[in-house]
Amino acid sequence: MWVTADGHIRQALLADGRYDEARGERESAYTGSYRVSGNRIEYADDTGFSAHGTFDGDVLHHAGYVFYREGSDAHRNARED
Repeated sequence: MWVTADGHIRQALLADGRYDEARGERESAYTGSYRVSGNRIEYADDTGFSAHGTFDGDVLHHAGYVFYREGSDAHRNARED
């Protein structure tokens, strides 16, 4: 699970190559498929748009947001800031 520091956006990257993103109280706000190559992730949303992101350890930069691997040191540190 990848989350913003405040936990408002939560993105599950599932083992079958699908993702499910919740925003606030809205579960499955965005769903689609993803593919990881090196430190890059490519998203193909079920509605037809595509996006990409970059991993830096336990941090994911995607669409202007910063996500953290839930429970990681990076996540704990971001929540404290």
